[in-house]
Amino acid sequence: MNDPDDPHRGQPLVHAGAPLDECRAAVIMIHGRNASPANILELAPRLACSACAYLAPAASGRSWYPLSFLSALEENEPGLTSGLGVLDTLVADVVSRGVPASRIVLLGFSQGACLAAEFSRRRPARYGGVVVLSGGLIGPPGTTWDRAGRFDGTPIFLGCSDVDAHVPKVRVEESAEIFREMGAEVTTRIYPGMGHTVNDDEIAHAQAIAARAIA
Repeated sequence: MNDPDDPHRGQPLVHAGAPLDECRAAVIMIHGRNASPANILELAPRLACSACAYLAPAASGRSWYPLSFLSALEENEPGLTSGLGVLDTLVADVVSRGVPASRIVLLGFSQGACLAAEFSRRRPARYGGVVVLSGGLIGPPGTTWDRAGRFDGTPIFLGCSDVDAHVPKVRVEESAEIFREMGAEVTTRIYPGMGHTVNDDEIAHAQAIAARAIA
């Protein structure tokens, strides 16, 4: 039975690709709202990294938090804190299995992208990379985000449409600037008229980050 105060704890973790004990890098893939690990893992073959382990946690009820990522933080609790806790535990477990943070890539789409962005800001390190597909840092307009800690050159990619109904372009740009100020190597792409999806150019950037992580 789910803990109502920590709803995502104990949910399934789906593993694809190389065994974790033999991989050269681990890609943690975080699904969006009304989706599942199977959905986000559809991107794994497109990353073309046979030496990567792909790990996809599941959100309880197929949603990491109930409202928009632009809502007040307290309105998205306890799901938000629970989801961040899942990533915290998963990253620590992967590191304990011999894969350093510098070989861990966090990749998310939509709600999962927001969770990846927010987690990495709160737990900055020299990661293998962060790939934010149609998402950004979590919080209402006017949020002032803490910039404590450093990314030490972590490659971070943010890609989004200029007409995404869920993710304002300004939030993508704000997030990129925060990451840049924290010492990340940031690449941002805003795609005219794309909609809420993932395109081939974004996949190419994700492929490049995964390739760097195993180099």
